[in-house]
Amino acid sequence: MSEKIRFDSLPLSEGIQAAVKEMGFEFASPIQSEAIPYVLEGRDVIGQAQTGTGKTAAFGIPMIEHIVPFEKFVQAIILCPTRELAVQVSEEMKKLSKFTKGVWVTTVYGGDSIDRQIKSLKAGANIVVGTPGRVIDLIERRALKLNQASMVVLDEADEMLDMGFREDIESILEEIPNERQTVLFSATMSKPIMALTNRYLTDPKLVKVVKNEITNVNIEQLYYDVKGRAKMEVTTRLIDFYSLKLVLIFCNQKKRVDEVVEELMLRGYAAEGLHGDLRQSQRTQVMNRFRTGNVSYLVATDVAARGLDVDNLDAVINYDIPLDEEYYVHRIGRTGRAGKSGKAFTLVVGSERNRLREIMNYTKVKIDKGVIPTFSDVVGVKKGMFIDRVGATIAEGGLELFDDALPNLKQAGFTVEQVVAALVKMNMGVVKNEFGDENLDGEMERGSRKYGREERGGGRFERGGGGDRWGGGDRGGERRGGGRFDRDARGGGDRGGRFERGGERDRGPKGPRMDREGKPYRTDENMVRMHVNIGFNEKISPSNIVGAFAGESGIPGNVLGQIQIENKHTFVDVPKEFANVVLEKMSGAQIKGKRVIVEVAKA
Repeated sequence: MSEKIRFDSLPLSEGIQAAVKEMGFEFASPIQSEAIPYVLEGRDVIGQAQTGTGKTAAFGIPMIEHIVPFEKFVQAIILCPTRELAVQVSEEMKKLSKFTKGVWVTTVYGGDSIDRQIKSLKAGANIVVGTPGRVIDLIERRALKLNQASMVVLDEADEMLDMGFREDIESILEEIPNERQTVLFSATMSKPIMALTNRYLTDPKLVKVVKNEITNVNIEQLYYDVKGRAKMEVTTRLIDFYSLKLVLIFCNQKKRVDEVVEELMLRGYAAEGLHGDLRQSQRTQVMNRFRTGNVSYLVATDVAARGLDVDNLDAVINYDIPLDEEYYVHRIGRTGRAGKSGKAFTLVVGSERNRLREIMNYTKVKIDKGVIPTFSDVVGVKKGMFIDRVGATIAEGGLELFDDALPNLKQAGFTVEQVVAALVKMNMGVVKNEFGDENLDGEMERGSRKYGREERGGGRFERGGGGDRWGGGDRGGERRGGGRFDRDARGGGDRGGRFERGGERDRGPKGPRMDREGKPYRTDENMVRMHVNIGFNEKISPSNIVGAFAGESGIPGNVLGQIQIENKHTFVDVPKEFANVVLEKMSGAQIKGKRVIVEVAKA
């Protein structure tokens, strides 16, 4: 839709109009212009849109308009894949309903006190925003009743399916009357998503934001071909050269997040990390400090950053190039908002240029190669800023108290030039390191030697075939198969089978996940085997396990390894980095209404 639509031209109540005006919105975004009229009509809607397109208001405004005020029963529910997104959506819904009396919004998610959430539900809530795992838990405790709900929204449905919440979603939908209105938003229209819509939506209207609307024209996109060991140096040079004050830095692994944060802090940059090991209260504090500018540089993984919405972001830096083309769009869409300009810098090492080409083919946007700022460039920028600050301080006046400083320094034997140079150095905080005069362009490094299979880090990444994520392996082995979980040939029969992560999502392979040495990230040595005291006898499925682990622990469901379900117990392989948080968060958790005990399996 090319013509912009004003909110005050839409048939909305005075309360909504007042809220929208206070939030500073004058024109509806493309997805809002398309979706709001259909959702207001009560139709089922499928919305294809990314984060940052205004989709929350697209379903939130009509939802609030449909609520019968002051009725203390659940009339609508919004399901989100992560607690961060649930909190963000809830905050947005509260802003939109600020001037609509009698509308109460409650948020429920794993990792927070369930007793407090039950108390909030009992107090009266007509809109509930939550993650599937916690919603199921509350339903089984009979604390959340959906028998009078008339509307359900599945937000980022593709992400929920990817995290293993299919069965939970279906169970929740079964609790809601068939006469409901169902709205589904997803970044992709994969086969699993279409299967879900065909089963649960009635004559849905499809609305979507096309790619050229998603990829903001206000974003300057550049990539930098760098030597692997110089990534941090290039990152800090970009920050200094462009004087970036609020930056979101993306890494592919939690371990890398910690390393980047530590190195930034050692270099004097106010940085914090966002990952699954943090408690919810800690994650909220970190995000609030970043939003308010108390922390300038936030380093995060894609999953941890979902739901993070900051209006004044100067730049996004892809410290690691994303393994999925859609993640690139999600990442850069967080800058250049509300008509402001933004920057998106991507650091590319070696054969990652192939992945960069795939991203450009997907977005249909050419990403130009940037020139890495030299040490002299950075010093020049800082000198200019210092001169500007000195000029501003002189213009302010009130320098009489310091008039004797220069004579005293001269008396101590220093020249005016020495004094000024020392003050500039002290103020700038720039010290030439081992990279000072080195050419950091990765093209030079590749030209000096031939990249072999091991140097590229793992097998060749190929497209096609059944969702195989580990190129170069046996594509006809266990990992092939149509389902999300494939039975190991050793499992045999219906019980005691062994399950592995497979390729249900119709996105194509994402490529191998690598550690810093370029080796496959998920190996047996990197996994901890967990024992769960329920199995087939309790009718447990792999999706129950994935949903519970992801929902309660806040970890991405797709990092889990093998899931082996026996009659009375289940074994789950968890990456070492998530082992402690899983043990802590799963303590006392419930799966299908049964309280479980999760512990490290005995050898």
